[in-house]
Amino acid sequence: MKYLINLSFVLLSLWAGAQNGTFKIPSVDIKTMDGKKFNTSEIKNEGKPIIIDFWATWCKPCVMELNAIADKYADWQKETGVVLYAVSIDDSKSISRVAPFVNAKGWEYTVLLDPNSDFKRAMNVINVPHTFIIDGKGNIVEQHTTFAEGDENKIYEAIKKITESK
Repeated sequence: MKYLINLSFVLLSLWAGAQNGTFKIPSVDIKTMDGKKFNTSEIKNEGKPIIIDFWATWCKPCVMELNAIADKYADWQKETGVVLYAVSIDDSKSISRVAPFVNAKGWEYTVLLDPNSDFKRAMNVINVPHTFIIDGKGNIVEQHTTFAEGDENKIYEAIKKITESK
């Protein structure tokens, strides 16, 4: 019960901050796929929308979501300028599978590695997939967990809404 109360508080705080446009991406050191240090404060897109998608190679809904977006990503980029950061939470046991997995899928996203779950914790992510949609000012404007076929269209609609409200 205590866990549920704490979880509710965290989610309510995150939601309230996102609604007020005050919750910003925290600054956390993670890695790129080639092992270089990457600070999440570098997640920017010159005033255009950003998607941050937490995922793992072992998570079937995560892979379904990223595959569904991959089919439309080039068009989304042309229309809205959106960029997607796919943040793998694979741990030290499975992190070596990420690069071959991404290369086999042909995903054109920036893939980042969070094997210690530091960024995941900083963003209050409990389960994957967890997708954040961020406006051009760095405010989290929408987020969702889980994935069902067709959810990629909801993501696109949220992105279009951001670009149309400029």
